[in-house]
Amino acid sequence: MIRKTRGGAKPAHEPHSDGGALELPEVSVSDDGEVRYLHLGTPWVQGSMCIKQPFEIDLEYVQRMMGWLMFAEPASVTQRHAMQLGLGAAAITKFCHKKLRMKTTAIEINPQVLAVCRSWFKLPPDSSTLQVVLADAAQEIKKPQWQGTVDALAVDLYDHEAAAPVLDSAEFYADCRNLLTEDGIMTVNLFGRSSSFDKSLAQMAQAFGEEALWAFKPTREGNTVVLAQRTPRALDAAALQAASEMVQVRWDLPTGRWPKVFGPAKDAGASTKAAKPKVAKATGASAKKA
Repeated sequence: MIRKTRGGAKPAHEPHSDGGALELPEVSVSDDGEVRYLHLGTPWVQGSMCIKQPFEIDLEYVQRMMGWLMFAEPASVTQRHAMQLGLGAAAITKFCHKKLRMKTTAIEINPQVLAVCRSWFKLPPDSSTLQVVLADAAQEIKKPQWQGTVDALAVDLYDHEAAAPVLDSAEFYADCRNLLTEDGIMTVNLFGRSSSFDKSLAQMAQAFGEEALWAFKPTREGNTVVLAQRTPRALDAAALQAASEMVQVRWDLPTGRWPKVFGPAKDAGASTKAAKPKVAKATGASAKKA
């Protein structure tokens, strides 16, 4: 069902990394009284927020983007830096800033997305611990000021059609790796289409090395979250169980199934190919972000 939209903004034009002008899609908002959704010119859900709990993470795949917490010393999290490429409905940015109390940076190319997040999705204003940079992520992350400063990098860059990642090359993932601290981790949302997944995984392996890649099995909607570590570290079954329980207790994320659906990324390809994504539109189920 396509919900009635509101709060729309006219398409904008911004410079793109190839030097040309990029036409940015119309931004609109819908809700069903309980959950609010962000759209970019189509019925596809690009992000969501539970209206009564605006700083919690609503979508399952976005919750899994917090999988890096299983590898982090809990007491150190507040001293770390989170960066999100692609703001979407600001769920990750808000969670890292408000719940994890991290220094948080988001890079978003579309000024209307930022305006809508501030108006409709409870995104706080910029401060000493929160910054939203309006820029092309592909270019911004090359700047020296960001190199080696990011502990948790969330990459969720999709166009308005939600077909495949906008940035998905080995060069891009190498730039992402350069952002990370020695124990930093990148999490990436990949849509569960086997050819796209295998290609993306190969590009990440070229930049990070296969032993640094971990993945969740696809969600019911087909979203597959991959983790890439700057420095490869493994968790055995017992450590993974303990870490997932710690994350749930400390930050109230629903991690009960994580030990069963998380493991080395090289094992994820077969399960991804077997999944038949149920691509929801304005139902709050499947989501990609621009």
